[in-house]
Amino acid sequence: MVNSSLTVRYLTLPISPELAGIEVNTLLRRHLGLSGTVLRRVKWLDDGITVDGVRVNVRCRVAVGQTLSVRLSDPDTVNQPWPTPGPLELVYEDEDLAIVDKPPGVLVHPSHGHFADTVGNHLMWHYQNNREAAGFHPVHRLDQGTSGLLVTAKHPHGQQKLAAQLHTGAFLRRYLAVCQGVPQPPQGVVQAPLGPRPGHPTAQRVDPSGKPARTRYQVARALGDRALVELELDTGRTHQIRVHMAHLGCPLVGDGLYGSPAPIGRPALHSARVELAHPITGQRLAWDCPLPPDIQTLL
Repeated sequence: MVNSSLTVRYLTLPISPELAGIEVNTLLRRHLGLSGTVLRRVKWLDDGITVDGVRVNVRCRVAVGQTLSVRLSDPDTVNQPWPTPGPLELVYEDEDLAIVDKPPGVLVHPSHGHFADTVGNHLMWHYQNNREAAGFHPVHRLDQGTSGLLVTAKHPHGQQKLAAQLHTGAFLRRYLAVCQGVPQPPQGVVQAPLGPRPGHPTAQRVDPSGKPARTRYQVARALGDRALVELELDTGRTHQIRVHMAHLGCPLVGDGLYGSPAPIGRPALHSARVELAHPITGQRLAWDCPLPPDIQTLL
């Protein structure tokens, strides 16, 4: 089961007496936590689902001492971003995760006009150079202008496990923002549904008939007519922090869409801390990312 050209990620399960006689399908779903979607991607591969290195059907029953293995790495890269070199700062990396410090101005996903200069392109280039059969599977989004920590998985199983943690206590996202004005009260919760702004392709607005959105905030430092604010998301709507702060009368400095574009040319928003449970080991992990120079100049 050694790939001669790429390093492939497998998940294995030694068969103990308690697991003997159980169908492979049951072991994969209940004991390894794999979804049907993930299994359908790999079960047709020679190394997709094996027992002691031999390909098996999911109806196969295992015996004591055997080892069940399933491939987690993407079987192909047809739907993955094209690998291209570019700025990429990795805060953490292992067989399952890559945590990126995204610079402002860089998109996360390829889109119209940006097919080769996104985080996805640069990560795929990194994996290709490392001869790793990994894919680009972002767990959450950051706007083009937002800097800081972005969580990505290297395979669909990791992405699914982490996505299930989003908007729960298991997955913490803490942002830092510089607002024009000091929110009152200095600590609170903005609970205002959001929907598209008519006539604009991406802008959002507070809309009673929109999707529920909840943001927790706390003023970390008052700076005259500005404030450094800590924010945590209970939901993940498009432009949620930006709209909610503008709704409070304190738009983000530099946010031309919901406030004024001066003086740094992008919203002063930074993904500063992430905490999560590792999708394979369950270990609690956390990362911090300091404010970039352009936001520091505002302080």
